[in-house]
Formats: sequence, C-alpha cells, structure tokens
Amino acid sequence: MQILRKVKYENELNPEFTSWLSTIPGGERVRECMQCGTCSSICPVSIYMDITPRRLMAMADSGFKDDVLQSFTIWLCASCYACTVNCPKDIKITDIMYGLKRRAIEEKVLHRRRFAIPILARSFVNMVKKNGRVTESRLVMTLALKIGLLHLLRMAPLGWSLMRAGRLSLKKEQVQNKEQIKTMLKAVEA
Repeated sequence: MQILRKVKYENELNPEFTSWLSTIPGGERVRECMQCGTCSSICPVSIYMDITPRRLMAMADSGFKDDVLQSFTIWLCASCYACTVNCPKDIKITDIMYGLKRRAIEEKVLHRRRFAIPILARSFVNMVKKNGRVTESRLVMTLALKIGLLHLLRMAPLGWSLMRAGRLSLKKEQVQNKEQIKTMLKAVEA
C-alpha cells in the first residue's frame, strides 16, 4: 500500500501566487477573510465541491497554487454571488473564483483533467466568436469528442427526447451580421 503525504511544507507554497491574488479584482481583500464559513454554508453547490469556498480562500491566500488551480471548486462555482453578498468582510469571492478560472486557463491546468465544465466553457466561447450564437447539438458533440464518446452515449436518450420535442436541432445556427459580434468581442478583449 502506498502512503500519500498530505502535509505541505512552506517551501512547496508559492508566494508569487499570493501576491498575484491580491492584484485580481476582488482579491485585494482576501487577507481580511476571517474564515467564518458563511461562504461555504450559503453556497448552493458546496456539497459537490472538493474544497469548500472558505477553505479555498485560505489556501489561495497561503500560496497553495497547484491545489487551488487543480480543484473542481473553481469550475463548479455557480456565480450566484450568494457568498459575496453574505460575506461579513465584503470579500468578492465570486470575482476571485473568476480570476482563478482565468489563471487555470492561462496555465492550461484545465487540460490535465477530462472535466467537462472548462471544456464546455471554452467550446461555448469559441462557437459564439465564430457564429455569434451557440448550436447546442454541435456544442454537445464537441464536448463529447473532447471528454470521451462514452459520455455522448450516456446522453443519447436525453438528446433523442429533446430532438423529438423540437428542443434540439442539428442545424447550424448563426447570427446575420457576425462582423458586429466579432467587433464587440474584440472591444471586450482589449
């Protein structure tokens, strides 16, 4: 039996990550977190997270970069802002989650796992950039090809029901003036 070490030593922490955290929108107040647990208790999806929001804030502030960026928590955040609204220290937890997602994407941490949410988010954005809107059937196919065809087979009965009900189409959907969308997206990125 292999013994897994769970203790982290100070030389394994990343002080640059802690400094970076204070520069992202909302992150400037993370040091004020008093670990009350309000964010974790009010979060509607915390029961599905591998690290609760309270613990994630403490880990991020302490420099546990790899653990934070590899967690499912940042991708499961529903962006409901319940944690931000109820935080007694007015820490913008949801904004910090967005910052952590961006950092994970920049460092390509999300590619280490075949986890659907970051792949779905990237595919969604790419489809909007290209067509101005999303074709759900193509989005599902893209997702299935990236995370595995077994997932597609499990979803087939639901897809068939949606197609029969007229809620899912195989026809490629796009807006009439895609150039306006591209101009708008370029302005947002700048």
